[in-house]
Amino acid sequence: MKKLWKRNMVAGAVLLLVCGAIFLNGRYAQQVEETDKILGQATLVDGTEGDAEEVSGEALPGDYFATARLTRQQARDSALSLLQEASGAAEVDEAAAAEAAQSIQTLAAYTLAEAQIENMITAKGYTDCVVFMADDGVSVVVSAGEDGLQTEDIAKITDIVKQETNLTADCIKILEVN
Repeated sequence: MKKLWKRNMVAGAVLLLVCGAIFLNGRYAQQVEETDKILGQATLVDGTEGDAEEVSGEALPGDYFATARLTRQQARDSALSLLQEASGAAEVDEAAAAEAAQSIQTLAAYTLAEAQIENMITAKGYTDCVVFMADDGVSVVVSAGEDGLQTEDIAKITDIVKQETNLTADCIKILEVN
């Protein structure tokens, strides 16, 4: 009885952590969409505003994308290590181990699909992009040119995501970063 309780608690904790990681990924993508801060703008300690280049000395235009990819990868690595521990633990029953293995496969599929979509979008001539996949859809953040994203740009990106994920257009969010 005590072993069964322990096993169920471990399986529940792993499931809770995976759900938390997916939720945080979705919230991060939503936060990126809802932000009203102008990228490159910084507020100094004294309350004055200035450009990030003036504040830090060397802000690079691709920093957003590198930071977003790093954050996404760290969240995935953390969830993956927890799932691997849970699936390999001796006290975990077969159902919990199978669920952990399925979650690992889902994370791997998301990672592969995100990389493929990012590569295809940059191959179409866009400077940089980062893709966030979740159960309910895909968010694509694209580096917009000086003219911003046009209707044909959004159509190209939507088409790429639809081909790679088999999702409908209403499940795809496209955001631009200047």
